[in-house]
Amino acid sequence: MTESPDDLRLVKQSRQAAIVIFVTMFVWVGAQWVGGQMGWPVRFAFLFDLAAGAAFIWALVVLFRVWRQRQNNGER
Repeated sequence: MTESPDDLRLVKQSRQAAIVIFVTMFVWVGAQWVGGQMGWPVRFAFLFDLAAGAAFIWALVVLFRVWRQRQNNGER
């Protein structure tokens, strides 16, 4: 079965969103742990929380768009 360029694009977007989720989770947890060990002010923890939230929202939007595109293409 030959995959169309649109299918490959959707796979690439899905993979990119998965990588962003994976890396964000480890950086977020790591930053929280390092901040606690080094006694960073709470505002830095909140900054990492906001950055992680933005990355998760971006990934969610990308995955939602991929899902909608696949629905429009008739794939389930």
